[in-house]
Formats: sequence, C-alpha cells, structure tokens
Amino acid sequence: MATKLKMTVGSDNVFRDIGFPEGEADNLLLRSELMSRVREVARGHTQQDAAKMLGITQPRLNQLLKGKISLFSLDALVNMLAKAGLRVSMKVKKAA
Repeated sequence: MATKLKMTVGSDNVFRDIGFPEGEADNLLLRSELMSRVREVARGHTQQDAAKMLGITQPRLNQLLKGKISLFSLDALVNMLAKAGLRVSMKVKKAA
C-alpha cells in the first residue's frame, strides 16, 4: 500500500516560506538573486581576476561564493555588477 504524501504549495519566495518576516524575506530574495548574478560573472575566471573585475578583494569574493548573504547589502551587490558592466533595474508594485 502506497503512502500518500502531503504537499504544500509555496510562495514565490523561499525565504518567506521558511518563516522570515515579509520585508526581510523580500530583501533576502533580492540579495540572493544578485549574488547569483555575481557568481555567473565570476564563473570561468580565477577568483583574483573576477574580484578585480567586480571591484572587490579576492577574500570578499570568496565570502560571496560561499553564500555569506548576511555580509552583502543590496547596494554593494549592485555596485559589483555595475563594475562588471551590468545594469540592475528594479520594479516596484503593489503588494497582493
């Protein structure tokens, strides 16, 4: 006899789903998305070369690559991507 699994539909924000307050969850989601883009920029380069391209030190890049999200503000991540020649845009909409 097969066991039935209970499935819960999540939101579009994993941080909200695991219990972070809404504002903090939104901030964490934005930072994680930007960190993923920085990782993409760094891929294929040495950490030293990628750090130089992003305008940061190699140890700082290493922290980012290890996922230390609490060490990076939205501002810092936007500035890194700008140094790499990317532009970040933002959309603000009414909460559902």
